[in-house]
Formats: sequence, structure tokens, C-alpha cells
Amino acid sequence: MDFDASRRHLPRFRQSTAADLCVATVAVPSDTSNSAVHELFTERRDLMSLPVLEEGRPIGLISRNIFMSQMSKPYYHELYGKKSCIAFMDKDPLIVDAELSIESLTFRAVESGEKALADGFIITRDGGELAGVGFGLQLMNVVANMQAERNRQIMHSIEYASVIQRSLLRSSREAIATAMTDAHLEWQPRDMVGGDFFLVQEHPEGWFAAIADCTGHGVPGAFMTLIASSVLTQALQQMGPKDPGALMTETSRGVKAMLGQTEERRSMAESDDGLDAAFLWYDRAERRLSYAGARLALQVFTPEQEVSSIWEGERAGLGYVDTPAQQVWPNHTIQLAPGSMVFVTTDGLTDQIGGPKAIAYGKRRVREQLLARRTESAAVASEGLLNDLRDWQGEQPRRDDLTFFCFRP
Repeated sequence: MDFDASRRHLPRFRQSTAADLCVATVAVPSDTSNSAVHELFTERRDLMSLPVLEEGRPIGLISRNIFMSQMSKPYYHELYGKKSCIAFMDKDPLIVDAELSIESLTFRAVESGEKALADGFIITRDGGELAGVGFGLQLMNVVANMQAERNRQIMHSIEYASVIQRSLLRSSREAIATAMTDAHLEWQPRDMVGGDFFLVQEHPEGWFAAIADCTGHGVPGAFMTLIASSVLTQALQQMGPKDPGALMTETSRGVKAMLGQTEERRSMAESDDGLDAAFLWYDRAERRLSYAGARLALQVFTPEQEVSSIWEGERAGLGYVDTPAQQVWPNHTIQLAPGSMVFVTTDGLTDQIGGPKAIAYGKRRVREQLLARRTESAAVASEGLLNDLRDWQGEQPRRDDLTFFCFRP
């Protein structure tokens, strides 16, 4: 029968097996002469491998290429023509049951070596009776199509996960638009989904914002953002938005508890994950900013100064095994002068490789770019920073997720 390696050929609702590769074939008993086999191969040019049977069960496989090459040698017809065909058969071919899965068949074929892929293999059913033969090219085609289908399903799932992740961030973008007159938040996951997230809430007295970089990127990072943002949202509901440091402590405890990274279960913890973050509370009436940081710094630029003011975050991240449950992240209170510009970023910006020496973009370049644009709007300053980063990156691949938040009070 003709073999079609497309997905239409394979069953859609059951696991693919060796039976899907089975090609019906003729076979010869073990006492068949080599002359008869030669005649059969001559008549049947489509016959690439010939099973040899004994009492109805396959015991070997004759490769057309090997057999015809041997029989073409001088005097081989005279010497071997009347002898049994077992002289040139593979006495240890790969023999598999028709119900064997494609995955298991692939491993068996690789273990058998090149001959199973080059000369084919025997497929049996009903306890050992010959069903047909299969070939390495067919197997490779099926495996390639199965892998392509799996990749398609995985990519479809990731694309849908991206829609979900972006939907979860939509309310925060809406809060930025209504709570702030001059602000820009840049969120660029390295892959379709990312390990950075932001959360912004508007309140009558002001607004709360969180910028976070979770361990990992792609799908693992996205899982961490769901965990961390969920824990933070619960903490905000219980404690309110005005104490960023206390919210960090509560978020860290929640992440540790959810991942089993507590002191009591330290030796049994299967993960060591967490997040770097900056939590902000802005009091609109007082023009006062409260900041707590976990390995993420905050910078403030003013029109009059040619240097920025920097508040470094604590060196302890949230949630990690080594972060104590009672870890304190102090609040820094900053009185913002008119015209000030505030900036916080994850390390996806500063760690991006580029430039003529293929080195990190760095904190100094970020500071220089923002100082040069400290009188511009948050959106214009952010666009200029991104353009400079793009020029710096050049042909280098994106290294990490990128998130930064810039605003003017």
C-alpha cells in the first residue's frame, strides 16, 4: 500500500503505533534458494526488504541492496545459488509488535543501529505472525510530523497564555491612564509570555504601583507572575496600599508558603524561586512617594540637577528560600519637587548585551539617557531611551524580559 506521512494518515484519537507504518509485503520460507530470492528481487524492483519465515514466523530480513551486491560478485551465483537464503539474511533484525507506540519504536530503532533505519524492520501481530515491514524514512517522517504537531499545540497554548497574561495586566494600564497625567510603562516580554509583571491600583488618596521581575522568563516566568501577582493582590486587600515595605514582607511570605520554601520545609523545597520588585505608594495631596525595593533601585531626576538621586533596594529578594520570613524592606519617603521624573526598571534593560564590545547596556547609560531627557514628558523620555537601547542592542538577541516605569507627579 502507499504510505502517507502526513497527519491525515495517522489516527487522531489514539496513540500512533507501528501499525501505522506497516507496509504489506511478500515473504519467503527459510529453505528458499538464493536463486529464487534473486529472481524475486529482479521481478519486484519495489521490494526493498524481504522477510524470511520459519513455521510462519519471521526469523530474519534480507536487504535488497546487500543481497544484490553480494550476488553480483563473480561465481556467487554458482556457489550460493542453490543454497538457502539464510546465508545472506540479517539473523537479528528489529522485530516489533504492531501495537508498539511510535515513541517506543523510535527508541528501539535507534538502539538497533543503522540497519533498522537503512534496511527496515519487521512488524508482527497476533503473537508473532508477520504483518509487514516498516522503513526508517517512514519512521523519521512520522516522528517529524508528530513533533511538528506537538510544537504547534504548544505554540497555540503559549499564544493563548499570552492573551491571558496581557488581559491580567490591562486593568493596571487603565489605572495608569486615569491616575497619572504623565506616565509611561514599558513591558516587553522576551518571549510570548514573560516573567516581569506590573500592578497598578488607583485609590482616592493616590495610587499604588508594583514593578516586579520573577525568576525565569517564558512559560516558567509567566507561572511565577501569576503566583506573585495573586499573592500581592491578596496582601493589598488585607493591608491596603500605603505601606510598601509591609506589603513586600507579606508578599514574600505568601510566595514562600505557596512554593513550600518556608524554613520548616527548607530541606524538602523543590524550588528556589521569587522576585525582585519595587513597590510604590504616591500620596497625591502631599506629593509624597513611599518606596520599598527588593534588588530594584528607584531614581529621581529634577530639571535643575544634573545628577539623579538614587535609592537602592534591599539585597534580599521576595520569596526565595534564603530570604527570612521576617525580612524587612524599609520604606523610603521621598518628597517630590515639581517637575521631578521618577524611574524604576528591571534588569532586562541594564543587562542587555550590545555595543561594539558586546557588553551590558548598564546603569550608567540609563542614567545618562534620562538626565539628557529629564525635562521631557515621561512618554518622550521613554521613547528616547528605547531608541538608544535598540541602537545599542543591534543584532544581539534579546537577553531578558524588559519592564520599566517612568512618571512625573
